[in-house]
Amino acid sequence: MAPVGGTASFEAAAFARRKELAGKSGPLALLNNLKVFGIACFACLGGLLYGYNQGVFSGVLTMPAFERNMPNWVGDDNSTRMGWLTAILELGAWFGTMYSGFLSEIISRKYAILVNVAIFVVGVIIQATAVVGDGHSEILAGRFVTGMGVGSLSMIVPMYNAEIAPPEVRGALVGLQQLSITLGIMISFWIDYGTNYIGGTGDGQHNAAWLLPLCLQLVPAVLLGSGMIFMPFSPRWLVHHGRDAEARKVLAGLRSLAQDHPLIELEYAEIRAQALFDKRTLAENFPHLSEQTAWNTIKLQFVAIGSLFRSMSMFRRVIVATVTMFFQQWTGINAILYYAPQIFEKLGQDDNTISLLATGVVGIVMFIATIPAVMYVDKLGRKPVLIVGAIGMAASHLIVAVLAAMNEDQWPTHQAAGWAAVVMIWLFVIHFGYSWGPCAWIVIAEVWPLSNRPYGIALGASSNWMNNFIVGQVTPDMLTNLRYGTYIFFGLLTLGGAVFVWLVVPETKSLTLEEMDLIFGSPGTAEADAERMREINRELGLDDLVQHIGVETGVDEKGAHVADLKEGSGNHSS
Repeated sequence: MAPVGGTASFEAAAFARRKELAGKSGPLALLNNLKVFGIACFACLGGLLYGYNQGVFSGVLTMPAFERNMPNWVGDDNSTRMGWLTAILELGAWFGTMYSGFLSEIISRKYAILVNVAIFVVGVIIQATAVVGDGHSEILAGRFVTGMGVGSLSMIVPMYNAEIAPPEVRGALVGLQQLSITLGIMISFWIDYGTNYIGGTGDGQHNAAWLLPLCLQLVPAVLLGSGMIFMPFSPRWLVHHGRDAEARKVLAGLRSLAQDHPLIELEYAEIRAQALFDKRTLAENFPHLSEQTAWNTIKLQFVAIGSLFRSMSMFRRVIVATVTMFFQQWTGINAILYYAPQIFEKLGQDDNTISLLATGVVGIVMFIATIPAVMYVDKLGRKPVLIVGAIGMAASHLIVAVLAAMNEDQWPTHQAAGWAAVVMIWLFVIHFGYSWGPCAWIVIAEVWPLSNRPYGIALGASSNWMNNFIVGQVTPDMLTNLRYGTYIFFGLLTLGGAVFVWLVVPETKSLTLEEMDLIFGSPGTAEADAERMREINRELGLDDLVQHIGVETGVDEKGAHVADLKEGSGNHSS
């Protein structure tokens, strides 16, 4: 999406100058220096933790040792209770997203991550006590607390990494974050498959079979927390809180450049401009909350989200963000991720080991299917990918429904039909992996004006987690009572998602914010943001700065390269 800040010459010249100084962009830029590579690994840890949590409990629920400790909380006769064991994590995650915004603003992104890692670790420890305590009570409490941590981290970690990473690798980090989530899901499925053999796969199975997968969550969490201790504060957070000198020093250290290097001067100036833009927008829209106090920061998140419902143009964006996330969850993706072993068992794979093996394949195909989306979504567009993905998922659901309706009472003698249904589940996951998995998040980030984007994304994420919780809660009852009707239900809702995207969601690929305003019926909103940013640029002297840098480096004010860079100002590495 095109930027909105500053004049055309400022944007073009600034972009050209950064490109000349920084060198290659994308994944290869991660190798330019060790600090950037460390940030990339850090981002992957956050995504890995999130993905691992999404997948690990599905295998645990089917293990004989776990059922022995929770006799009245698993199995078809206890489907509602089993739904609570699973979905309570999503309820905690929804709560975590509610406090993540103001917590990261009040105490910094760095300390907010450390706090949530601690919350997450406490939750895992509580779950581990289930083997000697009241069983289900510890699992419920521990998963809620763990959910608080993982929900908040899923918001703060990407924000921190986006703010601290060099511009030329931010896109690569977004892609790596999505891949690491699916990698975490895949790892959790195969760990469940392996630990299922501890003490045998029958009644003599050891409690370590289900305790070990849960406790292994501590590994990425401890690594994340330990690494965060040595990470700097976000330069943007420092500037926003008036710690300008420290911000410039941190920025120079991250880039391995001198504080007076042109690249540092340019990026630092842009950070200052954005911070000033945020403060002036806040003062104009919410003057009673413009003073930077902790209580005002807490109130701002809820007041700002509430303001999105006051005009029809903003309400249309609310509909796009929240309903897109509604349909993302009601495709049934997390029904598969949370209950895959039970689903495969009901499709004729009676052996728990075979069910876990089929579940492991789900993780592999989802991981592989995500790669094309990261590479090609900007070329293909959002709408066609979402619509095609929804049609593919719906078709997979409906075929499974037909196979289950015809064979649910005779799977042992119709094993080929059972495996055909399993393959359709795998195809469903592939269609989700390249489409609604990454693209739904892209859409809800792109439809908002600059001044409302943080609150709009938070609203969309809230819809995601709440619907995630509902799906996790009701799926066991649906599988028990609706049987093959479960797949018809998800299939029809997924087709509804395709219709919604076709009729309501605009194509956001390559649209400027001004064009987005015209689509949603609010012309002038983005232009007002742009004019405010132009005033700030003039006030801070950014146009003069870029023109001065352009003259020094052979980049004219239109951003065109007119001469080679002077000796010594080429690519940097360390």
